[in-house]
Amino acid sequence: MKSLVTGAAGFIGSTLTEKLLKKEHQVIGVDCFIDYYDSTLKENNISSFIDHKNFTLIEKNINDLDLKELLKDVDYIFHQAAQAGVRSSWGEDFEIYSHNNIMGTQRLLEAAKESNIKKFVYASSSSVYGDTDKLPMQETNRLQPVSPYGVSKLAGENLCYLYYKNFNVPTLSLRYFTVFGERQRPDMAFHIFIKAILQDKKLTIFGDGKQSRNFTHVDDIVKANILAAESDVVGEIFNIGGDGKRVVLNDSIDLMEELIGKKANREYQQVVKGDVKHTSADTSKAKEMLDYEPDVEFEEGLAREVEFLKDLYE
Repeated sequence: MKSLVTGAAGFIGSTLTEKLLKKEHQVIGVDCFIDYYDSTLKENNISSFIDHKNFTLIEKNINDLDLKELLKDVDYIFHQAAQAGVRSSWGEDFEIYSHNNIMGTQRLLEAAKESNIKKFVYASSSSVYGDTDKLPMQETNRLQPVSPYGVSKLAGENLCYLYYKNFNVPTLSLRYFTVFGERQRPDMAFHIFIKAILQDKKLTIFGDGKQSRNFTHVDDIVKANILAAESDVVGEIFNIGGDGKRVVLNDSIDLMEELIGKKANREYQQVVKGDVKHTSADTSKAKEMLDYEPDVEFEEGLAREVEFLKDLYE
């Protein structure tokens, strides 16, 4: 099998690539190493497989590639590449999000319609739901994203569906719920919090810390991607969440303190526009149609991330 992984040096993309190589896939990884965060972290992400005989890395933006040529003989597309960050997506920067998240997805789908791929798996986000009291969130909920980032991910979902409906591109969209774990991006909350505790620095919380999330370990995200690719299902959208528990942010920091053996120097600030109060995933559709069930419990996953970051920062 031959797979294309976009964003292959990123948090999820590198973990997925590593798993696919273990499953004896040939993997073409595309990543443009933008300056959103320190590229040495991405280099570390791929260090274990950069020289693997079945891996090829292309350091370019997908908007700058001959995608029809790239997709020759490719069986699966795992489209993980995106400009990340809810809080950074406002104002003039939205042009970056529309170019990378919307145009990049459309160009990849346009090339896919003329290829013989078996599946196009698109990485979406729970941010498409916006701020809702209707919990747990179901795929049939009304979608009202409250950040430009969420708008860009929803646009990608809609593009996937229309290319499936009009051109029979075998797409599936996976709505990820707050992914954490080893290799987590340095702009994401858990990475920031754990680093701050390890280095005895101030830990800033936007809001009162009573917001809650359904956290999903990266290994379960990877599992869902592979199940989606290998399934016979097309044209559908699935929530991909964690072990079913909704964890309050303050409680997660309490657990970090316990795991690290230090107290956090907490500072509470005003809520940032685009953040939502609660998320909770109803994953019954993914269980029924993809046989998806998460394996990594929250406490285990957080302990693993703490150990990973200790190696970076202690």
